[in-house]
Amino acid sequence: MNKIVFLLLIIIKVTQGQTFQLVNNDTINLTDSLGKKQGQWIILNKMVNKLCFTDEQKVEEGVFSNSRKTGVWTEYYCNNNMKSKITYENNRPSGYAIMYHDNGKIKEEGLWKNNRWVGDYKLYYENGQVQQSFKFNTTGKREGDQKYFWENGQVMIEGSWAEGKEAGLLKEYYENGDLKSEKNFAEGFLDIATVKSFEPKKPIVPEIVKEVAEDPIKVAALVVQKTEAVNVGKPFTGEGYFKLYNMNKQVSKDGVFHKNKLIDGKVFTYNTNGILIRISLYKKGKYVGDGIIEE
Repeated sequence: MNKIVFLLLIIIKVTQGQTFQLVNNDTINLTDSLGKKQGQWIILNKMVNKLCFTDEQKVEEGVFSNSRKTGVWTEYYCNNNMKSKITYENNRPSGYAIMYHDNGKIKEEGLWKNNRWVGDYKLYYENGQVQQSFKFNTTGKREGDQKYFWENGQVMIEGSWAEGKEAGLLKEYYENGDLKSEKNFAEGFLDIATVKSFEPKKPIVPEIVKEVAEDPIKVAALVVQKTEAVNVGKPFTGEGYFKLYNMNKQVSKDGVFHKNKLIDGKVFTYNTNGILIRISLYKKGKYVGDGIIEE
């Protein structure tokens, strides 16, 4: 008798426009009579049509309340590795969030509230090393001690921020750990007169991508080009150290190239008035963060 009543309830729900599926006696993917998503949902690719996924692959899963995400939602890569776990409140990220590289290692983590990071935040390289360790205040601006790291774990930059701006002494380091410079800031403005620069105590060999590093001849050539800038005044070949300029004779790229691609160096971006607005840093051919604009 109980089975008959249960089946009748299913028929009534379906006829009211509700759909659900039974998995181990739990209902999932439930839509109410108003068409709003309720309860546990598992989003398969056949429902969203994302690239590289098969139709039956899981894209994300979590809980809906009146078609709004709530609680922890988990998203996946098409290789089935976890992409992110984000806490939602009323369909907006609010709480602890963690993202992953597609190799399974953590990419970034911290607290997300009102569309901004608050509190402690970390960004990681694909090898698992910390890339950035920041602290944000309740308004989402950087506050207190901040650090950038090289991919080998050495500190790249360390200093203090206040209300999102550099404040006080900021130190930069070479990749081998030697001190590179000391700079003093006040409300984000650099005191040029107090800048101190230091030469590395140990020789620094630029990191070259594995493809190049396996060829000792290319490595030797690139090291010479990097340290002696033998390309000055010569046409760009796409191999070795070069400093490139835009039509306004401003530096656009500066660093080591391989197969015409910037491997280790900086990309400079200017606005329409020719004012420098961004310095992008690259290591091993990948963007790793932004540099500091001194003037």
